[in-house]
Amino acid sequence: MVFVLSRHTVGMPSAPFLSPSLITKVRERVALDPESFEAILESEVTDYLGNANGASEAASIREVRHELMGLGALQPYLDDPGVEEIWINAPDRIFIARSGVNEHLDLVLDPDTIRALVERMLRPSGRRVDRSQPFVDASLPDGSRLHAAIPDITQQHWSVNIRKFSAQLRSLADLVEAGALPLQAAHYLTSLVRQGKSILVSGATQAGKTTMLTALLSAVPAHERIVTVEETFELNLDHVDHVGLQCRGPSLEGTGEVTLRRLVKEALRMRPDRIVVGEVREAEALDLLIALNSGLPGMCSLHAKSAKQALVKLSTLPLLAGRNIDASFVLPTVAGTIDAVVHLERSPEGVRRVREIITPTGEVTNGTIDFVVKFDCRGGSLRSVDED
Repeated sequence: MVFVLSRHTVGMPSAPFLSPSLITKVRERVALDPESFEAILESEVTDYLGNANGASEAASIREVRHELMGLGALQPYLDDPGVEEIWINAPDRIFIARSGVNEHLDLVLDPDTIRALVERMLRPSGRRVDRSQPFVDASLPDGSRLHAAIPDITQQHWSVNIRKFSAQLRSLADLVEAGALPLQAAHYLTSLVRQGKSILVSGATQAGKTTMLTALLSAVPAHERIVTVEETFELNLDHVDHVGLQCRGPSLEGTGEVTLRRLVKEALRMRPDRIVVGEVREAEALDLLIALNSGLPGMCSLHAKSAKQALVKLSTLPLLAGRNIDASFVLPTVAGTIDAVVHLERSPEGVRRVREIITPTGEVTNGTIDFVVKFDCRGGSLRSVDED
């Protein structure tokens, strides 16, 4: 893995050190007159800086605004469309991923600031992280996904990940333009979606599975109703008739938990034309397969190292639902309900692309689901096997 040292300024003029008292003063005045925020901000920063040049004043105003309304020193990276993910391992070990390459930031945040930032990010979702619940997943207002874990689950410091999702890659045409797959494969996948086929998207972490699901769903006809089910909201669809559901953790009293299995069952009561599970990890795979087996088309993603292994994993996860579920039911169900598997990869250089597309035949031979390879990667590019 390549690491690059990145400057905190992101190419912008740097702000002078700003006293916490300035932040406090602006906050107190704004609390009394919220509608005058910008005027108060400019006035207080100007008084604080005195005869500073215009670039320093603009940078200082931006920094105070980030502290009060955004996520402080992290806000420039959230605003930067080239940044894919931000993570914090320790106060002096803060990283971003840009175009698939990890960068170590020249940035230090004290532990109290990190904790305050996480609490600010969690506030809109109503979720919490504390000793009784030491890790949390939540969606941010801009669609980014937050994950945080705290000691003593982590060794010493708070661990924070903010995964952003590209607003530019929303359709299969966008993925073609980005070089993730050729036009012929995009046309093939579009045809499958419009025919109401069920598609499984697989790949390693950060391979682009959520982006691919979003792109595939953009091809769903406008008159169809889509219901999506996720642990935390990640899919952001431009579809008129779409309902998104997400899980909920238990309350302090241990009640009110809503699991993926429960959401899949509830989704079936919402008149879906397509049901989508953002990612299957456990026994919810059984509920999804039962839904697909009833003739309802759908999609899901899972972690796997190949398209073939994705079928194996999807055939294994339902067994976690209980002893009364066995492979004699699951294997033919997977073979008969999954129409295609799209497998993605991320190269060491950070390039994301489709590695292969396969279609199960519906048959099982010696405990293995038979399939036909439609596209595979040869000579560094995805090609249809029909070209041979």
